[in-house]
Amino acid sequence: MVLSFSSVILVSVLILSYGVNSEPVQDKQALLTFLSMVKHENRVQWNSSSSACDWVGVECDATRSFVFTLRLPGVGLIGSIPPKTIGLLNRLRVLSLRANRLSGTVPADFSNLTLLRSLYLQENQFTGSFPSSLTRLIRLVRLDLSSNNFTGPIPVGVNNLTHLTGLFLQNNTFSGSLPAINSDGLDDFDVSNNNLTGSIPYTLSKFPASSFAGNIGLCGAPLRACKPTYRKSSGLSTGAIVAIVLGSVLVALLFLLCLILFLRKQQRRPDKKEKPVTEETRAAPPAEAGTSSSKDDLTGGSIERERNKLVFFESGVYSFDLEDLLRASAEVLGKGSVGTSYKAVLEEGTAVVVKRLKDVAASKREFEMQMEKLGKIKHEKVVPLRAFYYSKDEKLLVYEFMPNGSLSALLHGVARKRVKE
Repeated sequence: MVLSFSSVILVSVLILSYGVNSEPVQDKQALLTFLSMVKHENRVQWNSSSSACDWVGVECDATRSFVFTLRLPGVGLIGSIPPKTIGLLNRLRVLSLRANRLSGTVPADFSNLTLLRSLYLQENQFTGSFPSSLTRLIRLVRLDLSSNNFTGPIPVGVNNLTHLTGLFLQNNTFSGSLPAINSDGLDDFDVSNNNLTGSIPYTLSKFPASSFAGNIGLCGAPLRACKPTYRKSSGLSTGAIVAIVLGSVLVALLFLLCLILFLRKQQRRPDKKEKPVTEETRAAPPAEAGTSSSKDDLTGGSIERERNKLVFFESGVYSFDLEDLLRASAEVLGKGSVGTSYKAVLEEGTAVVVKRLKDVAASKREFEMQMEKLGKIKHEKVVPLRAFYYSKDEKLLVYEFMPNGSLSALLHGVARKRVKE
C-alpha cells in the first residue's frame, strides 16, 4: 500500500499534536506534592494549570510522557524530602538538589530511581549514615554527597555502582576505614575532611593526596606511610587461650582459698579466750627464784588442763590459751605480799607477765567481778590486765610484759648510783 504525500503530512501532524498535548500526569502530581510539603523561597513557582514539562527546573522526554531531569539547585528548599514524592519519578535520569537547606535522611524510596545517572545532593544538611538506597542505583555515573552531615562508615556496597566515574564524599563526618572501592572506571574521587582511619586501599592510591586530606587517621600512599605493627603469633587456638585463662583463674582462686585457711589457722577460736573458768585445780608452792621451762613454776603442777581455761578481756590482743601458757618458759621477776610475778615466754615468742596470787580467799563470782573492774582500768601509767585464771586453789593474772624493767629496779638502780657518787 502506497501512502500519498498528503497522508504522510496528516500522520506527522497527528503525531506532533499528540506530543504537544501529552502530560506526565503521575510525575506532575508527585512534584506538586513535593513542593507543597517542602518549605521554599519564591524562586520556584509551578503552575498546576500548565504542563509540568514547562516548569522551571523540569525537563521531560521528547514525547513529554515522563520527567527526565529535575534541577533545583540553590532555590531555597528547606527541610526533609517527603517520601512518595521525588521517589516516584522512576524514569528520572538527572536529579540535582544541591546548595539548598535540605535536612534529615535521604528517603528510602530513592531506590526506585533505578534509571538515575547523576545525583547531586551536595551542600545541604543531610544527616544519618550513607544512604543504603543509593547503593542500588547501579546506573549511577556521578554521585555527589559532599558538604553534608553524613556519619558512619562508607559501605562496601559502593562497589555495586560499577558505572561510577565520579564519587564525591568530602566534608562530612564519615568514619571507620575506607573500603577497597573498585576504581577501574573512577576518574574523580574525594573523601577529604572526614574522620576516616586506617590505611588507604591500594585500589585508591592512584588519586592525589588532596582526595584524602583532613583525615588524620588515614595513612598509606599517597599520604604518609603507615607505622608497622608487630604482632607475635602465639600459635594458640582460641580454645587453648580460653583454657589457659580459665586455668589461671582457678589457680588464683585456689591460692586465695589456701591463704584464707592459713590466716584462719593462725587465729585462735573465740571460745578459747572468752569462756569462763568452770573447774578448780590444786597447786603446789611455786619456786622462789631462778628460771625454768616447766609449767610447774606457774601453777604448782596440778591444773586440769582440759577443763580450766584463761578468761581474756575483749580489748586483749593475745590469742593463746592456758595450755600454751603452761608450756611457756618461766622466769621469776619478783615476789610480793600477794604473790609472785613471772615472765613467761610462749613458744611463738610472745612475752607476758603472770602474777600468781596467794592467800586470796574469794568466791569465783566475787573474784571475776574484781577482775572485771581491773580490766576496765585504762591509764598510761598502769599496765593493763589482759587475762585471768580462777580455781579454788590457783589464781593467775596475765599482764603485758614491759621490756624496760620494773619501777623497783629503776628506783634501786638510781639509789645505788647516788650512793656511789
